[in-house]
Amino acid sequence: MNFIFVSPQFPHTYWNFCDRLRRSGVNVLGIGDAPYDELEEPLKRALTEYYRVDDMEDYGQMFRAVAFFSFKYGKIDWLESNNEYWLEQDARLRTDFHITTGADEKEAANFKSKSGMKAFYAKAGIPTARCHKIKTRKAAEQFVRKAGFPVIVKPDVGVGASDTRRLDNQEQFDAFFDSLPAVPYVMEEFVTGDIVSYDAITDGQMEPVFESMCCFPPSIMDIVNDKRELAYCVADHVPEELARLGRAAVKAFRVKSRFVHFEFFRLTQDKKGLGKKGDYVGLEVNMRPAGGYTPDMMNYAHGTDVYQIWADMVTAGRRLLPPGDAARFCVYASRRDGVSYVHTHEEILSRYGGQMVMCERMPEVISGAMGNQMYTAKAENGEAAREFAEFITERAK
Repeated sequence: MNFIFVSPQFPHTYWNFCDRLRRSGVNVLGIGDAPYDELEEPLKRALTEYYRVDDMEDYGQMFRAVAFFSFKYGKIDWLESNNEYWLEQDARLRTDFHITTGADEKEAANFKSKSGMKAFYAKAGIPTARCHKIKTRKAAEQFVRKAGFPVIVKPDVGVGASDTRRLDNQEQFDAFFDSLPAVPYVMEEFVTGDIVSYDAITDGQMEPVFESMCCFPPSIMDIVNDKRELAYCVADHVPEELARLGRAAVKAFRVKSRFVHFEFFRLTQDKKGLGKKGDYVGLEVNMRPAGGYTPDMMNYAHGTDVYQIWADMVTAGRRLLPPGDAARFCVYASRRDGVSYVHTHEEILSRYGGQMVMCERMPEVISGAMGNQMYTAKAENGEAAREFAEFITERAK
């Protein structure tokens, strides 16, 4: 089996995907823009060959790289990056090289548009916030009269919470339209709730071979826009209702043979037209693993190896790895450069060193959402996870 892994060097723990494929007998071929000498040694060992391009945004260069591997090694069976930024390009390359083991261009379009996701959620029987695709100011004003302030505006196609903002009043509404960007935007009614995710690895029959849940703070956009600290955790189990809705969404979107990250609101108060407190409301789908080092957090929380489970899905079409023997929380908390905190780095290590599983600087390209310095630890329950996060992120007065 020939597998092209796109951008295998980022995030840096993604070498594990390549490593597990190689251990499973796969011929792993890498395409990226980093010089070969800068690749980490475990990644070098996992790759049969690496093709460096100057600019991964240049489709011509990417096409030639895939063509080279196809000429040298024969039919390419899989092509994947597991990275949201490259999903559309991955799909285009699959279409052009007749690689049928992943989403093609038409299918990928369903995954990227936030407004387009609504129909698939409806097919799954999952409620979503009312949404308006912004075309004219007049139509947007009519939407606000129905939904009321606040409303959320965000790019219809975008990565994470990038350029997502909340409009609380007419003044902010006017300011937004006075400087409306050229890219398509959507406007949604505001939902009061916590953000949780249904994370899974699906097989070729759209059945989950692994499931997990992440719990996030209510407003990711404020963390990005206001440079706040991020703290979130991987829980020790998936609630039955969330698992039911996640599986229904997988079927509605027809997600085969991939890692997925589906986000939901868990209502913290009743919302007319959406549900009662505690109900789940669809937010958006991401056809890739949860961001940053969350796959590693899943391993610590569930006592397993999601990289191997994913490789089993690729090579055998099913899970081969037995269930893990752990059921705990894994919590991530970050700090921002230039901010004073109550507890020093040394105090953190002294108190939580025995539970810490990761402690490192975050790459600049994802620090806007993830913070600059991160600490990740195992916790026995949700309360212990909250205490860890508060200890890390408490700012000095």
